[in-house]
Amino acid sequence: MYSLLPLGLRVIKNIENIIRDEMNNIGGQEILMTALQEKDLWEKTNRWDDEVMDNWFKTRLKNDSVLGLATTHEEPLTAIMKEHVSSYRDLPKYVYQFQTKFRNELRPKGGILRGREFLMKDLYSFSKTQKEHDDFYEKSKVAYKNIFNRIGIGDKTFITFASGGTFSRYSHEFQTITSAGEDTIYLDRESGIAINKEVYIDEVIEELGLKKENLVEERAIEVGNIFPLGLKFSEPLGLLYTDENGEKRPVIMGSYGIGLGRLMGTVVEVLSDEKGIVWPESIAPFGVHLIEISSKDEKVKKVAEEVSKSLEKSGIEVLHDDRELRAGEKFADADLLGIPRQIIISERGVTAQTAEIKNRKTGEVSIVDIQELK
Repeated sequence: MYSLLPLGLRVIKNIENIIRDEMNNIGGQEILMTALQEKDLWEKTNRWDDEVMDNWFKTRLKNDSVLGLATTHEEPLTAIMKEHVSSYRDLPKYVYQFQTKFRNELRPKGGILRGREFLMKDLYSFSKTQKEHDDFYEKSKVAYKNIFNRIGIGDKTFITFASGGTFSRYSHEFQTITSAGEDTIYLDRESGIAINKEVYIDEVIEELGLKKENLVEERAIEVGNIFPLGLKFSEPLGLLYTDENGEKRPVIMGSYGIGLGRLMGTVVEVLSDEKGIVWPESIAPFGVHLIEISSKDEKVKKVAEEVSKSLEKSGIEVLHDDRELRAGEKFADADLLGIPRQIIISERGVTAQTAEIKNRKTGEVSIVDIQELK
């Protein structure tokens, strides 16, 4: 279990905003459901039983009833949708949330990559027909790819065929290549398609039109997944709609998840260098790290404050380091935190009316007129 401090929380919020934007673009509507879950609802789908789902956290209340902390939200949202879906005119609907999930993992590992408590975006689709479901499913693939591109790991993230479990023949994972990964996938780089080790058999390779000799084994982190649910929840929970002919039919469902902390941790694993984190601009906690050197010099302090206020006024968020530390310590901290641009205001620079701008990713340094920053 991990707490998010100010910089980490800013990164998570930036990731959340990108995901929200892409979910809204494909018709998603955001809600927020409770983490506390009632036993009766989950018994209807046989998922309250610890023999079926072994990662529940459950608690007995003072009135002797038992509640669980949600590992996922198919059941409660299906129950909610019964109040809002009765006719074919009510469909399709795409509903999502950002919410803390709880899973009683036997061996959590990898820091924020796999924990017992984590923030997740889960979207659920509700469709009339298989075609309507399939069309949205394909849109969700594009939306997920857009998310990973915008976050800066799109070139290392591949759609991966995995087991559909009890829901369907296949599910689709989005796997990011990194030596820190806990999954093994087999990747065809030409097509950009990968197969999870769990379904890596000749029959699947042939069905996907791939050649075994073109598949390369890689370590990867799963940063997202999507899978059809079919009638798995709508039938036992009674989520039905009346079609154009007046007949009752069960709603076809799908599920689409992304763990935000896991995604943040993956970015760190993939993009860091030997000095520290290298945040992409899209999710960095600040746009600029302003490093004030010789903070005892009032002239330097005044110029640094003016530059900071000017940048903030132009819409650039600034982390201003005005601590009384040696320059080397400040530079090391700046590289460790990984904000994309570092602006150095020093006594020598103020005298020459210049400032240094360093690109954290490339290490390139340029000299600019201080007036350009005001």
